Amino acid sequence: MNKRDMIKALQEKRAEQRAALDAILETVATEERTALTDDEKAKFDTGEGEIRAIDARIGELDEQIRADEAAAEVAKRYAAPEPETRRAAAGTSVTEPQVYRSGTGGQSYFRDLYQARRTGDSAAIERLRRNDRMVAEARAISTTAGAGGEFVPPLWLEDQFVALARAGRVTADLCVQGDVPPGTNSINIPKVLTGTAAAVQATQNSAVQNTDMTTTSVSSPVITIAGGQTMSMQLVEQSPLNVDDLVLGDLAADYAKKADLQVLAGSGSSGQVTGITTLAGTNSVAWTQATPALGGAGGMYSSIGAAVSAIHGARFLPPTHIIMHPRRWAWAMAQSDSSNRPLVVPTANGPMNATGVPGALAAQGHVGEMLGLPVYTDANLATNLGAGTNQDVILVARMPDIYLWEGSVRAEAFEQTYANQLSLFVRLYNYVSFQAGRYPASIATITGTGSVTPTF
Repeated sequence: MNKRDMIKALQEKRAEQRAALDAILETVATEERTALTDDEKAKFDTGEGEIRAIDARIGELDEQIRADEAAAEVAKRYAAPEPETRRAAAGTSVTEPQVYRSGTGGQSYFRDLYQARRTGDSAAIERLRRNDRMVAEARAISTTAGAGGEFVPPLWLEDQFVALARAGRVTADLCVQGDVPPGTNSINIPKVLTGTAAAVQATQNSAVQNTDMTTTSVSSPVITIAGGQTMSMQLVEQSPLNVDDLVLGDLAADYAKKADLQVLAGSGSSGQVTGITTLAGTNSVAWTQATPALGGAGGMYSSIGAAVSAIHGARFLPPTHIIMHPRRWAWAMAQSDSSNRPLVVPTANGPMNATGVPGALAAQGHVGEMLGLPVYTDANLATNLGAGTNQDVILVARMPDIYLWEGSVRAEAFEQTYANQLSLFVRLYNYVSFQAGRYPASIATITGTGSVTPTF
């Protein structure tokens, strides 16, 4: 009886034993008892033990069958081909017998494999190498299309697809967040333009200072950021992935980037909001250096200090954040003093000359501190400013003074319009309003020849 027949017989015996156990339980249920009798319990335990023993034996036999099949595959893979004819160096044809072949006089492949691995037998190793060369020379097909390659199809890891890399919305997330109210296309905020006044009373019972307040308002339009993609139904229905979800996810990532760009540099026209760097009335600090430096007079550090001072003097409250491009912070971390000591160092190792403290190494988001303010990097900041279109901008701002309103992002798919071409249109959009003009003096921008493309 072979192993497969033995497994089949064991399975039948197991089924009989299981039926006997089920009969015992059925008797207990029919007689409405809650426990087995001693005799029933003994039979039940014996039957369970036999079933476990059968399962263990079936597992052993199955393992042996799998091992036999694996060995057969290996033997098939290394089966000796027919003797081949090869050209001798002088041009004559000679026939060399295969190293491992059936019949008497041949070597054992598995014995040589054992000797080579276990004892390092040089003769066995040489025979194995010679066999590998002969088998390779005998092959007439490869993975090239038209020569056998069609039988080795490419593997597509659809669920590991490479998403498009996009910058996030760092600055947008630092603003005061609000919801776009329904039923409007603009958000207006009342503002005191000129205030009342107080003065020293010249004499008792004389008139006190009486200055009328004047008011105005700041207005922010509600704009729409939207994107879409037309796809064939064949792609949607036949792809192993939910392609519509993939496209909507990509649209959502681009929406986040475009919302951040509006916050940073919206033009204020053509359906755009007025961004931080295009807002009138902000503090402007010039960082002018032919050879940019982090420290020293006129360096980046002192320019940030000048921006902080400007906000203190005009807003009468401190700024809360420093925002710069990732390239600028990387450059700052690479700067050192005359003794080659880094100027931006971990707090634990910080010498007295430290100008900044790094946080987690990040491409965007919170990266450290400088002048007691948290430093954030935003890759959406422009790097093409100035006469040479190679300057970036550093922002110092009191972010609680800057408001961003957003609606709920809408992601939708439509078949109707494209039914005549068997297509699907997916779209994503949202309403956005932004207001940095409540206190323009809360913002300082640092630009100039010092902020050209950094060198390391």
